[in-house]
Amino acid sequence: MNLKRKLAALMLALVSFSCSKTSIQNRNRIDENNFPQTVLWAWERPEELEFLDPRQFAVAFLAQTLVLKGDEVVFQPRHQPLKVRPEVKLMAVTRIESRKVTGAPSALSPAQRERLVELILKSRELKNVSAIQIDFDAASSEREFYRRLLQDLRERLPDNVPLSITALASFCVGDRWLEDLPIDEAVPMIFRMGADDQTIKSFLGSGKDFHAPICRRSYGIAVDEPVKMSFDRSRRRYVFNVRAWAEQDVLSLQQGTR
Repeated sequence: MNLKRKLAALMLALVSFSCSKTSIQNRNRIDENNFPQTVLWAWERPEELEFLDPRQFAVAFLAQTLVLKGDEVVFQPRHQPLKVRPEVKLMAVTRIESRKVTGAPSALSPAQRERLVELILKSRELKNVSAIQIDFDAASSEREFYRRLLQDLRERLPDNVPLSITALASFCVGDRWLEDLPIDEAVPMIFRMGADDQTIKSFLGSGKDFHAPICRRSYGIAVDEPVKMSFDRSRRRYVFNVRAWAEQDVLSLQQGTR
């Protein structure tokens, strides 16, 4: 009798874990927070976006760059002004750079991970921020470190705060490591794809879709690099501009000319 009870308890635990995992993967706090369907990336330059309609546009702005160097985390805050109406929803973006970008070795230590978490959580204190996005082109050897970082972040963020990441398009086509991350979306960047450019564009242009479901909630494009493929309107669109945003640029997005 005791053995039957233990087996029943084990089966119940497995079912509960499976349901919990599915719930985590299916949840989209960005939709829950009513973010508009178009999000403008505002990088490190002066941006005057007070003309934006908060019903149609949100802004994901570079809040800080964190560089992994040795066992340190070098903090580089945003220096340029960002002007938006108070009603516009803001997403604070943290750019993480490591050996892949800097060429300098990094320890990827627990202490570094803890420092990253602290600084990313601090970006929530910036005015009107309601979501977090991480921009980290993690190499294969850095993925486990990144996974643990995202797990730590999700545990320490309030339950209703969205956690988004950018993703190389190749991550969403050929890799499976994104599928069980505790995030609300992975934004495949369909621009500046380097050697993968034609392969990815041909793949998507043929009507195929990203393998990872978490990559099918949104996508990223650049105004100077038009894409021929079209996505379901339910997907959130992130747009990068090589220059400071002008009202005409946004008007072109609304008219569908970009």
